[in-house]
Amino acid sequence: MGFEITTLDSGMRVVTDAIEGVESAAVGVWVDVGARDEPVELNGISHLLEHMAFKGTERRDAMAIAQEIEDVGGHVNAYTSREHTAFFARVLKDDVPLAVDMLSDILQHSTFLEDELEKERWVVMQEIAQVHDTPDDLVFDLFQEKAYPDQPLGRSILGTSKGVEGFQRASLADFQSRFYTADSMILSAAGAVDHDAIVAMAESQFGNLRRRNGHVAEAAVYGGGGVEHEDDVEQVHLIMGFDGVGYRDPDYFPIQVLTGALGGGMSSRLFQEVREKRGLAYSIFAFHSSYVDGGLFGVYAGCADEDAAEVAVLVADELKRATDGISESELNRARTQIKAGLLMSRESTSTRCENAARQILIHGRHLPQDEIVERLDAVTTADMRRCAERLFCNSQPTVSTIGPKAGLGQHERIAARFA
Repeated sequence: MGFEITTLDSGMRVVTDAIEGVESAAVGVWVDVGARDEPVELNGISHLLEHMAFKGTERRDAMAIAQEIEDVGGHVNAYTSREHTAFFARVLKDDVPLAVDMLSDILQHSTFLEDELEKERWVVMQEIAQVHDTPDDLVFDLFQEKAYPDQPLGRSILGTSKGVEGFQRASLADFQSRFYTADSMILSAAGAVDHDAIVAMAESQFGNLRRRNGHVAEAAVYGGGGVEHEDDVEQVHLIMGFDGVGYRDPDYFPIQVLTGALGGGMSSRLFQEVREKRGLAYSIFAFHSSYVDGGLFGVYAGCADEDAAEVAVLVADELKRATDGISESELNRARTQIKAGLLMSRESTSTRCENAARQILIHGRHLPQDEIVERLDAVTTADMRRCAERLFCNSQPTVSTIGPKAGLGQHERIAARFA
């Protein structure tokens, strides 16, 4: 029992995380392709392809795809990120062969029928419209675009309505053929699974996949600056961010702990200073998003129009104050929160399935829980100070703002505090 990995002759990797005492399994395929792999004219095609995978194959129509999994009490879903696309199912242990067969079918034999494509284009366009109607979502897209200007990593995962409307069946088929290859796909399973049986299923179901012809995603180049979107909404939505680090950077774990100390919970500095002491925001938190070759640290706050300027200054000052040091108690609290989340996630077959696949895609190997805990335990207050200086000293911030006109105009004021 436990973690095992096998690489098939085709180059496809199969990873399993067998768990004693459970009756179900999570099974999925993670593909090493996402929005950052798209040229500008194909922005959004990874996401549309994810949708279309469930709209019919040579053996199953859309209804059969939904019914076959739900007939056995399971469910199937998918998501697209900037670097990966994932398709996964949760089923009882006896239905794992069905789940693998279903995943194989939708990833290799989708028909992309024109009538289904027309309907799904409209569904995705509504999804795009919904983001534009949701300021606390849109502000993140604006932030991403300003942080990584004129490059795939800065573009929306969903694409644009105009672009999605123009995608044709041939474009989807060509993109799938190019990127959905054996060496870019990982079959991951966790729960009541047998490694050798999953390997045999993978060889049977995915044995004809070819290898990829050397694609390298465009490197991440941080830009920064300010972007404002005037809108007649009740709150100002503000993100203040900075150039961060990638998954493989030596400072990845220290910065995760620093992020928690600054804005990871009710006891964090930002929550206490902005919400608890002053009552200036209902929602405020810090985040750090990593990629294979870069990352973004950011703080989101939603506040009243008349409080936006004060909130922006308070956040900036708290970040700058972190360069003077984080206390031992703050470090221990943030580290314990991360470790608790890690341990709690071990109780979920779905999370363990995803973590196994993502670790192989990112690191090329499995990161044992003990190794992650050891890296977290090694973080010191000196690391916290050094990482704060790396993020916030002489830095170009990225500031995205949505709200009434009076709450805008924050970037220049904020940038001056980090010069």
